[in-house]
Amino acid sequence: MLLEQGQAAPKLGVRQVRQLMEHVHIPGLETVLKKDRLVVLAGLAGLTALAWIYMVCEARAMTITGVCCCAGMKMSGPDISTWSASTLIPLFLMWAEMMVAMMLPSAAPMILTFARVNRKRLEQERPFVPTGMFVLGYLLVWTGFSALAAVAQWGLHGAALLSPAMISSSPLFGAALLIAAGLFQWTPFKKACLGHCRSPLNFLMTDWQEGRSGALSMGLKHGTYCTGCCWFLMALLFVAGVMNMWWVAVITIFVLLEKALPKGLWFGRIAGTALVAWGLIMIATAH
Repeated sequence: MLLEQGQAAPKLGVRQVRQLMEHVHIPGLETVLKKDRLVVLAGLAGLTALAWIYMVCEARAMTITGVCCCAGMKMSGPDISTWSASTLIPLFLMWAEMMVAMMLPSAAPMILTFARVNRKRLEQERPFVPTGMFVLGYLLVWTGFSALAAVAQWGLHGAALLSPAMISSSPLFGAALLIAAGLFQWTPFKKACLGHCRSPLNFLMTDWQEGRSGALSMGLKHGTYCTGCCWFLMALLFVAGVMNMWWVAVITIFVLLEKALPKGLWFGRIAGTALVAWGLIMIATAH
């Protein structure tokens, strides 16, 4: 039925809109929905790969020139002069990209489970909650952590506890970090946070919230648990070098295994014991 000029279009109710959409065919939409797991996995892999490539390029440039830059901004060189406050910007960017590279792989099981629950809800004609908003919330928490880490590194550099290569220049400081991180692996707080990260479906079933703001809120909550679980491990970057890609890779793999292995809690505790032993050896051999 055609509308006469100036006549307003009738308003449709929710049921009428749903009935209308049942007769609308969008080419390729059904295929995308059926392959949502692959789409999400490809997005996570691509974002992680980009972060790693950029980080490796920075580390390689630092090895060649002795100067570390991020986004074209210098933040270290062959000296230990006091950093200006403007150095916090590239430091923050460096930590932010590093957290994307290190933490997205271990968050993949939770994000993929979120996408699977979304698909089931869509099949049941229930409201769709964007997976991208969940990921955004998760990364926002780690972005906040990156700001704190940048300030911490800036302060450690000012206290001459880090070398120009961003490695602990004090054996006692490095040992203290190792021992503290190792003991943290045995704390109830660590157990609680890790238990959350290891149970994605349980979290989604008990903490599900509707809409875009709900997805963002869930991502923020999961990111908070994840940060609580892993923040001390990130501090270990100061022991062997913030831009030491081998060390970064080791910590990344450890975080992933701790969350994915059947006995992940005890895997982390055994590693914690090893860290304490390493720290004590550093103290014993310090001159």
